Formats: sequence, C-alpha cells, structure tokens
Amino acid sequence: MPHGAIAAGHPKTAEAGLEMFRLGGNVFDAVVAAVMASFVVEPTLTSPAGGGFLLAHTQNDENILFDFFTQTPRQKRDLASVDFRPVEVNFGSVTQEFHIGLGSIAVPGAIGGLFQVHQRLGKLPMNVVMEPAIHYGRSGVEVTAFQEYCFQLLTPILTANPSTRQIFTKDGALLTAGMILKIPDLANTLEYLAQAGAREFYQGDIGRQLVQNCQEQGGYLTQADLDQYQVIERQPLITQYRGNTMLTNPPPSSGGALIAFALGLLESLDLAKIPFGSVEHVRSLAKVMQISNLARKDGYDDRLYQPDVAARFLDAAHLEPYVRSLNTLNKWGSTTHVSAIDSEGNAASVTTTNGEGSSYIIPGTGVMTNNMLGEADLHPNGFHQWQEDVRISSMMAPTIILRDRQPEVVLGSGGSNRIRTAILQVVSNLIDFGMTVEDAVNSSRIHWEAGMFNIEPGLGNPASDRMTFPFDEQVELWAQQNMFFGGVHAVTRSAAGELDGAGDRRRGGVFGMI
Repeated sequence: MPHGAIAAGHPKTAEAGLEMFRLGGNVFDAVVAAVMASFVVEPTLTSPAGGGFLLAHTQNDENILFDFFTQTPRQKRDLASVDFRPVEVNFGSVTQEFHIGLGSIAVPGAIGGLFQVHQRLGKLPMNVVMEPAIHYGRSGVEVTAFQEYCFQLLTPILTANPSTRQIFTKDGALLTAGMILKIPDLANTLEYLAQAGAREFYQGDIGRQLVQNCQEQGGYLTQADLDQYQVIERQPLITQYRGNTMLTNPPPSSGGALIAFALGLLESLDLAKIPFGSVEHVRSLAKVMQISNLARKDGYDDRLYQPDVAARFLDAAHLEPYVRSLNTLNKWGSTTHVSAIDSEGNAASVTTTNGEGSSYIIPGTGVMTNNMLGEADLHPNGFHQWQEDVRISSMMAPTIILRDRQPEVVLGSGGSNRIRTAILQVVSNLIDFGMTVEDAVNSSRIHWEAGMFNIEPGLGNPASDRMTFPFDEQVELWAQQNMFFGGVHAVTRSAAGELDGAGDRRRGGVFGMI
C-alpha cells in the first residue's frame, strides 16, 4: 500500500512532500515540506511572509484548523504618508486591480503557522523538512509555462525595484519557461530559520528590518504587530452534504461558510436527473452562486466576528427562503494549495497565499511580503477602513470530506473570490456526478459574481436564450480554461484504502504518491 499521496501546484512542491514520505515522515511533514518548497518554486503565489490555513485530520480522529492568515496592524497612520499604489492584472478576458507598496503589507503568518503545525504534528526534524526548499533555492528550478504566465501577469510588481528584478529578470527581461529561477537569499533565510525557529522571523533581525522599513517608508507594521502575532488553532466548521461529513475553514474567514451555504442550496436539487455541463446544470450553479452572494449580505458579513455567526447563517430556518428562491430555476484567486493523505490515517489540506506580493522584499532575505491590505476582495468596506488587530477574513477554504470518520477527499483551491465556487463545483462533481477525481478537478467551471457570469468552454451557454436566462449582466465566454477559475488540488482515499488524486491543470498542478 502507498505510504502517502499529495497533490500540489508544482512538480517540485509535490516532490518535496513525497521525499518526506520516503524518509518515513507523516502527512504533516509532507505538507510543511511542500509549502516551504512552494515559497521557492511558486514565488508569485506564496511566501514565508504571506498567510494561510491548514486543516488537519489526525489518525487519532482529531480535527484542527490552523489559522495562520494575515492580521491587520494594531494602529493606522496618516494616509498621506502611506506607500500604497494600484496595479492592474490582466487575465486576458477579465482585469482585476490590486494595490502594492509597504502600506499594503499585513502582519505575516505563514512561517509561524508552518512551524507550529510541524511542532504539534510532525515527526521528522525541521532541518530535514526544509531541506528540499533550501536546495531548490540554491540550485535553482526550471521555470514552468504556468510560472511564466504568472510572471507576465505580475510584471508591474516583479519589475518594480532592483530587488525584485534581481530575482525575476535576466538581461532586463522576465524569466521565461525553461530558464532557471534561483533565490539564494531565500535559501539562506530558510536554512537560518530551520535552526533558529520562526521566532527569529518575528523578533530577530528579519522582523526588525521589516518594521524599520515600514516605519520609514510608508508601511503600517510595528514591532508590536510581529511580537503579538499568534497562530490560532480552531475547531473546523462541520457540515453535511448528501450524507457526507465535510470539514472546512470556520469564521472569521468567509469561504468555508459560504461553500457550506451553497451546498445547502444545491442539496435541494436532484442533480442526478441533470446532465453535467448542460444548460440546466450551469443555470443551477449560477443561481446558487447568485443567491449565496445575496445571503452573505444578510446576516453574515456584519456578524463576521460573532461566535455564533456560522450556526445562524447555516441554520435551516435561514436557508429555507433561499432554497425556495433557488427552486424557481425553471425561470432561470493569487494563492496555492497542497492536499495530502498518508497510510496512517492522517490528512492535511493547506492553502497559502502572498496575494500578488507587495513588491517589497525584506533586504537580504529573498522574502517578498504580502499585499493583503491591498486586496479589494478582502476589504469590501474600502481600503484603509480595516478594523485594527483582527484576522483578515479570507475566502481560502481547505476542506476534508470524511467517510466513517476517515478522510475520503482532501481538497482546496487558490483563486481569490473564485476559491469557494471552484471547491463547490469539484465537491458536486465528486458526489453528485460520481466523477473520478481527475475529471472532477479538471472539468470546466463557471463563476458568477458582481454582474459578471464567466463560463469556461465545454459547458452549456445558458445566456444563449435571454428569455430563460435571468441575469441581465455581462456574460463572458472564455476561450480556454484559466487560472482565474481557481486551482483545485485534491487527493482521495477509497473505502479499500486506495489513494488517488489530481492537480488542477489551470495552475500546472500535479499529483504523486509513494
């Protein structure tokens, strides 16, 4: 029987996890090694100075959500002195505006979270777990076609200053597929932290340099922000879908609760009678997305930090009028993810992000900081209007589906606001349509939001007949699948213990087991 299986966004990310399985490590060693490697090989998507969530299911039937997402600073400053500027990312069919600069940096959590997960649940020494990432940073890795695409998307950020150009360009041009990406400063930083621990990132020279630059050059972060940052261990949000138990990310993050709400709506439909990809199927999904967005404004966003918000939002009485609305159908994100299972009964789903990166690299470290204060999706009330010293609410939703209290499906996605709709569709593909994990992950998707209905090729076009299509908004028919629609990486375990998985081709995903 295989010792473990992993799905991730880059071959070297997955290989780092597989190496831990070869060395006798468990799934938590594997995913920590994989995420550390992703800092090097997926540097436009994640970073030690980013944030994330890891959902763990242990062989002892313990479920833990490690929240190491970014935190808002403890104090604000005069906006006239804040380094905060817009950049536009063009996905080809859709553009999205983000903000960068030192004023976009929230309190980092990723490196602290990974160390805490390893300390709590890992088996191998930390220097062993971090060795693949250190090796990749020094020796270099070949740029993939997907990474080249990311570099092109983020050109304004990656060429913003000498420190970013030193990493991402050669002879004045961005690195392209087949060229070698090396980040020796990051390798040195990771090697140092492997010995010194994450505390050195927050309270050692690295943290002091970050704080000094923020205070002098227009950022919000203070030493108190770094000193008092804590990884939070939460109880996962538990919900049911057609008899399946699902664990996901609880409030104050939004993605898990919104997925659970959408599945509650979808459960009222008999999808067994609807062909996958048909116009009726696409309309159903679009309507679920529309209603979920409306419901979010009714009793969720305003109560985000109340302890009972999820229970009230998912209560049957609250769902019922939205289900009635759904049943009138006859009238009508930069992130990366790792999923893994091992033969001992452990499972882990971890999503991390650096946003698009702030363009600021902590001098001498190779570590680009996040731009989580510059993500419009995370600040619906407007930039600089954030509440001080709270966890930023995220759409990231690492998810595990259990059968008889054992992990059956482990999945998650990158993709900003598209995370929840991507996970929703893959879960439905697996459960409602009985797809293989490969087909469930890589079948075409839709996304509806803010007046724009996006459809990947291969699905029915419900907008072809405007008499029966209830949305008057714009419809975007994509010519090909795109990272805009998320990047779901999933692993599965059958009742007989057989492992399988799939990486999302939209983001160069891979699956491996050993």
